[in-house]
Amino acid sequence: MQILTNTQIKFMNHRKMAMMLSAAFIVISIASLAIRGLQFGLDFTGGTLLEVAYPKAVELKPIREQLHSNGFGDAVVQHFGASNEVLVRVAPKEGVSNADISTEIFDLLRAENADVENRRVEFVGPQVGEELTETGGIAMLAALVCILIYVALRFEYRFALGSVTALAHDVIIVLGLFSVFGIEFDLTVLAAVLAVIGYSLNDTIVVFDRIRENFRKIRKGDAIEVIDSSLNQTLSRTLITSLTTLLVLVALFMLGGELIHGFATALLAGVFVGTYSSVYVASSVLVSMGISKEDLAPVKREGEQEEEIYEEV
Repeated sequence: MQILTNTQIKFMNHRKMAMMLSAAFIVISIASLAIRGLQFGLDFTGGTLLEVAYPKAVELKPIREQLHSNGFGDAVVQHFGASNEVLVRVAPKEGVSNADISTEIFDLLRAENADVENRRVEFVGPQVGEELTETGGIAMLAALVCILIYVALRFEYRFALGSVTALAHDVIIVLGLFSVFGIEFDLTVLAAVLAVIGYSLNDTIVVFDRIRENFRKIRKGDAIEVIDSSLNQTLSRTLITSLTTLLVLVALFMLGGELIHGFATALLAGVFVGTYSSVYVASSVLVSMGISKEDLAPVKREGEQEEEIYEEV
């Protein structure tokens, strides 16, 4: 029976170029992470959080400009709840106590509007930041190890290495993006990175499941032809899933406000990179490791006859 697909793209013919492109992005990302590092937010660095209330709705841009022009260039200003409630987050300053920083900020705000009400002041210590950094890194490593074990048990060890390679590829590039452009990295971004791992894995598992199925069904054709056929069969599902996800993320990025700007940025980059890695990185690793039909052929038990399904690519 002839396998019918809507597309006949030879993905694996371009795998070397794709791998060189991926290698270039990974090198840039690792170099930036090593030299510039990540611009950690208040959740990791510690600092001061000040919540104030205005008598009526207020625009955030003038408040940001006022703080930036008075030495608080890294201040994060956002609405908190109602449009008249504002949350200000400021990183610690060397030689200045958190109490003095909060007092100075509140005085600056009162200079523009004497009716500003101080609702809440919180201080996040550096020890909390260190613990969050450590536990966040452990969470990502634990996720990758669990995924490696899961895919190895469900498929085959080469599939496991392919999926983990694709996930590491996605995480490094997303982190590199935040490092290169100096985007603030906070707990919401860390949550987005973990979500990228789940999204990319789901896409990769769908592709791998079809590859395994076709390796067992298709009689003619080498590994590259079977993988190309599998990628074409799952292409429409991959694109539809990615596009519908991107529509939501673009809305969050454009309309969600500063509070989830980093979260939406990380997920937007992750969906793009994850879709690409599911097609090229994970599958290219399988080809590079010499996967073949014999590796996935069902084990025949003694006394049992297996019906062969003859299909052509």
